[in-house]
Amino acid sequence: MKKAIREVIVVEGRYDKNALSQVVDATIITLGGFAVFNDREKLAFLRRLAEQRGLIVLTDSDGAGFVIRNYLKGALPRDRVKQAYIPDIPGKERRKRTPGKEGKRPAVLLEALRRAGATFADEGAAECPGDPITKADLFALGLTGGTDSAAKRRALLKQLDLPEHLTPNGMLEALNLLYSREEFLSRMVKTQ
Repeated sequence: MKKAIREVIVVEGRYDKNALSQVVDATIITLGGFAVFNDREKLAFLRRLAEQRGLIVLTDSDGAGFVIRNYLKGALPRDRVKQAYIPDIPGKERRKRTPGKEGKRPAVLLEALRRAGATFADEGAAECPGDPITKADLFALGLTGGTDSAAKRRALLKQLDLPEHLTPNGMLEALNLLYSREEFLSRMVKTQ
């Protein structure tokens, strides 16, 4: 059974996200490797997530992983970011031809998150997040399914300082990370 974690977990790429999503029930954001250095929107989004939910940075234990980790340490609020370290375990990932560091086994990942101070839902006070924002809400607000819904989404993303290239599903996920349904709907009523 997957362990539920409150914080948002930040990983380097899709393979890392896939490996981690098989172990934990958490929001996992990929950085796209070094692309995060030039993506101000993603960095601003990560700052907001750190303030709202807290972040756990989980990069590889290689040189590139530490370059990315150190960049994020300087760019994100230190008191809202936890650092999870995967130990160097010799081995070969199935997707690679040459041996490297294989630390992405389930028990290793869970232990790294535990040591970082992750908030496991079954070990602390359970949160009652309330009803999520749904696709039906977005439709009712004219943000999907209408002739000008794409323009309305872009305007809303700009107003909320969210990345402008989010898909409707990505926007829905971001909204649910940052707002309760009640907060979001009351905010939308005020702006219309």
